[in-house]
Amino acid sequence: MTDVLITGGRIIDGTGNAWFYGDVALSDERIERIAPPGTIDPATATNVIDAAGHVVAPGFIDIQSHSIIPFLDDRRSVSKVTQGVTTEILGEMWTPAPFGGKIASPFNNALVHRLPDQAEEWEERAKGWTRFGDWLADLESRKVSVNVGSFLGGGTVREFGMGNSIGEATPEAIEAMRTATAEAMKDGAFGVATALIYPPNAFSSTEELIAVMEIVAQYNGVHITHMRSEGDQIFEGLAETIEIAKRTGVNTEIYHLKAAGIPNWPKMPKVIEEIDAARARGLDISADMYPYKGSGTGLAACLPPWAEADGKRQENLRDPEMRSKILEEMRNPTEHWENLGARSGPDNVILAEFSKPEHKKYQGKRLSEVAEDLGLDWHEAILHLLDVEGHNIFTMYLAMSEENLKLQFEQPWIKFGTDAGGIDPERVASRGLVHPRAYGTYTRILGHYVRELGWMTLEDAVRKASSAVADRLGIRDRGLLRDGMYADVIVFNPETVIDNATYTDPHKLSTGIRDVFVNGTAVLRDGTHTGALPGKRVHGPAYKA
Repeated sequence: MTDVLITGGRIIDGTGNAWFYGDVALSDERIERIAPPGTIDPATATNVIDAAGHVVAPGFIDIQSHSIIPFLDDRRSVSKVTQGVTTEILGEMWTPAPFGGKIASPFNNALVHRLPDQAEEWEERAKGWTRFGDWLADLESRKVSVNVGSFLGGGTVREFGMGNSIGEATPEAIEAMRTATAEAMKDGAFGVATALIYPPNAFSSTEELIAVMEIVAQYNGVHITHMRSEGDQIFEGLAETIEIAKRTGVNTEIYHLKAAGIPNWPKMPKVIEEIDAARARGLDISADMYPYKGSGTGLAACLPPWAEADGKRQENLRDPEMRSKILEEMRNPTEHWENLGARSGPDNVILAEFSKPEHKKYQGKRLSEVAEDLGLDWHEAILHLLDVEGHNIFTMYLAMSEENLKLQFEQPWIKFGTDAGGIDPERVASRGLVHPRAYGTYTRILGHYVRELGWMTLEDAVRKASSAVADRLGIRDRGLLRDGMYADVIVFNPETVIDNATYTDPHKLSTGIRDVFVNGTAVLRDGTHTGALPGKRVHGPAYKA
C-alpha cells in the first residue's frame, strides 16, 4: 500500500522545468513514484489528497536559518512550515558547538533575555558539546518538525582560537581553528559561515580566513559569508571574498546579497558583473537573498566593532571615557566599519524588541522618534537603550531598493533564504517584533513577486528555493520531486499564496500553503500544523556516520 497519494495537482519538480499534471505517491519516508495522472489506483493508498487547483512542489530549503535558539524551546518551526520550508540550514557566524578552546560560553549570554528560565540549564548542557556533531545529535534526539543541518559558525571558529580579543591570530590559534574546522567538517558541517561585520568575526584578517577556508576546501565544503561590507565598501568586501576563493579554491556563497544605503544602490549591477566575471574564470561563487528592502540585526551594529572587544560592550557603555570614544567614532568614523545606523539614517531604523517595560512603547518606532522622546541625539539614544536594556536589541534597517531586488531575482545563481528563525506567533508575539521575513519570505516571493508582479516564473522561484540550494550544499536526496528522493513535499494554491507579515505587525502566518510533508509525514494539513516532528539531520559532504 502507498501511504499518501497526491492527485490532480500541477507538479513543479524543482528543476526549473515547466509544470505538468501528475500523481505523487509517498511511501515510508520516500517518494515512491511520480506518474501520469490517473495511473495510480487510489484504492492502493492509505490517504488520498486532492490537489486540484494546487501546485505540488519540493519543500523549500532555507539556506540561512536562525532557529538555533528557537529550537531549544519549540521545535515545530511554525512560521517556516507555513511558508513551505522543510529543511533549515543554520550557522551564520555562531554555533553553540564545538565548545572548547578559548570559548567562555556556548551561548554567549544570548539566552539570558530570550529564555531566562532555561538559560543556566542550556549553558551547562552545551558545555558537553565539545564536538560540532554533539549539538546536532542532541537536537535530532529531541525531534524537530523540519530537517536540520548547519555550517560551523565563523565567529565560533575565531573565538575557539582567540576568544573575543582583537588582533592577529597567533600561529597556535590558527592551528586550533583549523583543527576545530576539520573536526566539524567530519561531523557533517556544510562548511564555515562567516559574518565579517560582527565581533569576533570582524577581527578575523583575510589571511586568517584563508587558513580556515583551506580546510573547508579540503573537505569540499562551502564558505558562506556575510561580507565585510554590503554598503560603502561593498566592492572591497566582494574583492576579499573572491580573493579567498581564488587562493583556497573553496566553494563560495554570499549571504543575503544587497547594496545597502541610497548612495550604494547604483553599485549592484557592478557587483553582479564582478560575480559573473569570477564565475567565468572558474570560481564557484554564487549568492542568496531575501525579498525585502529592510535588513534585520542588532542595534549594536551601530557601534564600532572594537566597542565589543573581549565581550566588554556593556562595561564600555558605562565607562564615561569609553562611552565618549564610542560616540565620537559613531559620529566621525576614523576607519571603515559597517555603520548601519549612519548608513540607513535614524528615520529608516525600526526598533523591534525590548525587554524593559518602560521601553515596550518604542517597539515599531523609528530611531528618530525614540531619540526625540528621550530628548537625546540619536547616537546617544542608541547607547542609552543598549546600556539600560543590558543586551543587544533587534532592529530593522530599511536600506535597500526594489530595483536591485528585481535585478537580483533575475540572476540564475541566486537562491532564496529567510535569515530568520522559525517561531510560533502565539508563543513569541509578546516579546516584541521580528523581521517579517521570519513569516513570509517564500510566500512573498510566490504571491507578490511571481503572481502579482511577474518578476520570474513560478518554476524558477521553486527551483531557487529548493534544488538550487540542495545543489549548492551537496544534498543529493532532497530538493526535487523524483522517485526515491526523501518525501519533502508541499502543496500550495498559486492563486492565494501570500505573506501577511509587515515590519510593524509581523506576527502573522502566511496563507496559501495548504499541506507540507517532511520525510513523508504531514506537518501541515489544510494550513494547520499537525505537531508532528519527523525531521532528520542533513549532513555536509565530509560526514561519515
